[in-house]
Amino acid sequence: MAERTYIMVKPDGVDRGLVGEVIKRFENKGFQLLALELQKPSREHLEKHYSDLSAKPFFAGLINYMTSGPVVRNLLMITYDNAIQLRKKQTPLEVAMVWQGKGVVKAGRVLLGETNPLASLPGTIRGDFAIDVGRNICHGSDSVESAEKEIALWFPNGVLSHKRVTDSLIYE
Repeated sequence: MAERTYIMVKPDGVDRGLVGEVIKRFENKGFQLLALELQKPSREHLEKHYSDLSAKPFFAGLINYMTSGPVVRNLLMITYDNAIQLRKKQTPLEVAMVWQGKGVVKAGRVLLGETNPLASLPGTIRGDFAIDVGRNICHGSDSVESAEKEIALWFPNGVLSHKRVTDSLIYE
């Protein structure tokens, strides 16, 4: 199996309309999108996802930000109109994605930039679109092991995998 990573566009990135930009950068690099879902996870789900940060002073604020508002559980076919309706309800949504490709975990971290956007280089997602560490657009797996754990947590029914015709143009 090729290396996979988990990338999440956080509520600030979804609300600002940056989902397409994130997808574009990963696709332009040559990575394959295996799964994408617009989600509103529960507090418990996010506490499990961010369990490694539970002792940090910012943990409660992070969870509160990521879970505020009503829950949207179903997979949505997003149109401009229903996106506007969700925004009017102040529903923070996350976009969960799984990407596949050679070295995708490390390359994904490079595409995202540093956790603190002010330390991120121009040309990275955070360097181009974020200022504050608490609103840094995206989460990305930091290792192959954490990627597989996060993929299992966010996509418990698994993800599809297929061979792209264009793989021979990207890989030797």
